[in-house]
Amino acid sequence: MCVLHASLLNAVNVDGILGSIQSFLAGIGLHRYGQEISLWLFFAACGVAQLLISFLVCTPLERFRPLTSWPKRNPIAADVTYALFVRLVLFPLIAYFEYAWLLQNLDGLLRTYSITPPSLSGLIPLFVSWPPTVFFANFIFLDLADYWRHRLSHRYGWWYGIHSLHHAENQMTFWSDERSHLLEDAITYVWLIAVGLLIGVPSMQFPFLILCFRLVGSLAHSNTRVSYGWLGERILISPQFHRTHHALRAAGRRSFNYGTALPWWDMAFGTARFRDNTVETGDAGAEPALVNGSWGEQQRAGIRRMIRLARRSRKMPAVRTAS
Repeated sequence: MCVLHASLLNAVNVDGILGSIQSFLAGIGLHRYGQEISLWLFFAACGVAQLLISFLVCTPLERFRPLTSWPKRNPIAADVTYALFVRLVLFPLIAYFEYAWLLQNLDGLLRTYSITPPSLSGLIPLFVSWPPTVFFANFIFLDLADYWRHRLSHRYGWWYGIHSLHHAENQMTFWSDERSHLLEDAITYVWLIAVGLLIGVPSMQFPFLILCFRLVGSLAHSNTRVSYGWLGERILISPQFHRTHHALRAAGRRSFNYGTALPWWDMAFGTARFRDNTVETGDAGAEPALVNGSWGEQQRAGIRRMIRLARRSRKMPAVRTAS
């Protein structure tokens, strides 16, 4: 799938699309900031397109091949609202503008001291002749980095306090992938940006790598009994594999299956569970506001739990953070 995205990037004339948007903006008198606005609109549209693809793929799976059902559905307005906010605001702002600015300044600083900026294609010349390989290699490195970010978020009490907003969902569907605390999203972007800069991910590639993670994440959170098969679920994170991570008994430090897109790291570091048939999800220690509160109530509840678990960790370092 990542190679497919890389091929699409090569096939689509991004400059032509941006030029068309700039021409339109110039026609309505917004030529002064035409380049910045056109880039914002382009990446916002890409983010919404990814969300639409997730909706079109996951909705039929959850309707016709559901794993479980509930007599009364929890409201998803907060998840949908935050999903659109991320795609229209945070994603273009951080995944492209912030990353591109940092990459440009880092490259300039390194070249000032006659240091070649880091890149996987520079380390492995073979990658230069086949760009999709670079994309896939960057995807693998970022996925490894995100595995450790996710695993650490379950290790430290304060961090799990905000991450528990994501685990509080007791009716997990593909929309659950959008449940996240604003502070945790900031940490995640800083983490991935740092790794992206370290391995020299190009600024026009980084946003599409993030979208690949979001697409796989939507599928992994979907409420479906569709199986990837023995081999498939060892290549890509499957809904059942990730559902085990969201099991009630797996909240806090007791969790497994931390991978974002690839199960390889769980397999390599001994945190993979393939045979669990998890159905029920959630976090028994989460207050009701974390489960089905409004977006603002969820965010405030996440901060409260972060503070509470941080204080508990200082008093009892060995305590489990599941409550």
